[in-house]
Amino acid sequence: MSDHFRVHVVDLPGYGHSAEQHAASLEEIAQALLEHAPRNAIWVGWSLGGLVATHMALHHSDYVSKLVTVASSPKFAAQGNWRGIQPDVLTAFTDQLVADFQLTIERFMALQAMGSPSARQDVKVLKQAVLSRPMPNPQSLLAGLTMLAEVDLRDDLQHISVPMLRLYGRLDGLVPAKVARDLNHLAPYSEAFMFDQSSHAPFMTEAEAFCQQLIEFATR
Repeated sequence: MSDHFRVHVVDLPGYGHSAEQHAASLEEIAQALLEHAPRNAIWVGWSLGGLVATHMALHHSDYVSKLVTVASSPKFAAQGNWRGIQPDVLTAFTDQLVADFQLTIERFMALQAMGSPSARQDVKVLKQAVLSRPMPNPQSLLAGLTMLAEVDLRDDLQHISVPMLRLYGRLDGLVPAKVARDLNHLAPYSEAFMFDQSSHAPFMTEAEAFCQQLIEFATR
């Protein structure tokens, strides 16, 4: 992507090279990002990062020219007819994180690739990426799980004023493919694309096709 754009790769507060920082809400994360973020940029957010990017488009739109969410949902937790992660699964991850931090990180990485034809290779690449940076701040991981369990931006999507692209993996166990269809009604102005051979990390499983989708959307 750097051949086509000036790319800013950000470690959110509590993660990677920002592990010493902490943010307990989407707005606290946004304020940390705003200290260095360029204006009028295309924001791409994966998973929880998709909630952050959506929050930016809603509340700090002068920084966002276009919005791309990747394997993300405005509400990650299942509720009623809404598809998502079962609340007891999120609760179990929270309990496990407190009991055995390292093991929970490894299980969560495996969950990212579950269902992908290249799951073993995807997990290997994810582990290499995670281990190449400082370990996440446990407090921030717990806050992230709380956001996944509690944040609901479904009704706010109608207020997004910038072009939006939603990217999904058909085999994703965290953001079910049917969520894409549900969001076609909640965000009819947005575009969506489904990667047939991907789980929760399409940028790894189908990297070339993923980059092509971004380039086509960004250059219109």
